[in-house]
Amino acid sequence: MSENILTISDRIQHKLDDLTRAERQLALSILENYPASGLGTLSALAKDADVSVPTVARMVQKLGYKGYPEFQAELREELRAKAKSPIAKHDTWAEAAPVGHMLNRFTEAVIDNIRHTLGQIDPASFDAACVLAGDAQRHLYIVGGRITHTLAEYLFLHMQVIRPNLTHVQSTSNSWPHYLLNAGEGDVFIIFDVRRYENNTLKLAEMAHARGAKIILFTDQWRSPVHQLAEHSFSNRIVVPSAWDSAATTMLLVETMIASVQNLHWERTKERMEELEDMFDQTRLFRKFT
Repeated sequence: MSENILTISDRIQHKLDDLTRAERQLALSILENYPASGLGTLSALAKDADVSVPTVARMVQKLGYKGYPEFQAELREELRAKAKSPIAKHDTWAEAAPVGHMLNRFTEAVIDNIRHTLGQIDPASFDAACVLAGDAQRHLYIVGGRITHTLAEYLFLHMQVIRPNLTHVQSTSNSWPHYLLNAGEGDVFIIFDVRRYENNTLKLAEMAHARGAKIILFTDQWRSPVHQLAEHSFSNRIVVPSAWDSAATTMLLVETMIASVQNLHWERTKERMEELEDMFDQTRLFRKFT
């Protein structure tokens, strides 16, 4: 399976409106525990979803597969793609490396990622996530992982200017359970989690969810297991001609969220910016040329 084509989850989401009631019930059952839900036998999947075996066969064909074996084979390819190490990803790319300079190849891949990602995002869900992120009555916690902590820090730095009442959670530290002591009903966790998904991040999300917090997830095209707990989940295309995955599309969404929350609360943001600039002047942090 090429990593740039639609995943089975993508196909299901695109076809939801065209499915019968039983097929939709089956589709939602698959997505609920995706991708593990499709790894068993056809009859087991039908039983878990409480639908008939012919319903499974029909829906698989509607997704574009000749039969259940082909459906499962692609699902296993997705699982293998999820677990790829940086070295394995580089080797896979190098086998079919296209011609052209890296600048062009990389840019084309990023543009393709952006196009596919934006084509699948529900604007209403994104707007609702921005409303949650900007609500200063709710404590906002921002969480990143081993690599994505850079995205979390970037979002946190800007949100500090836009709103009060927020915390940057160091999810890779043994101290992160301390942050949960103050988390409660209605608080918001913005979590970044991409392949190879981190156990600490999932456990933190589970505990935050159990305390009544709402979760906004930025993940990849295969989706972190945290998506099952998320109020809003945004899947980003991340594959580029590199040993590492790309954060470009995720950064685009992060900066869009910053701009959106800033606009929702511009008067408050403006006052905080002015106060911050006064502090910068007092500390002489930046050089003045006038």
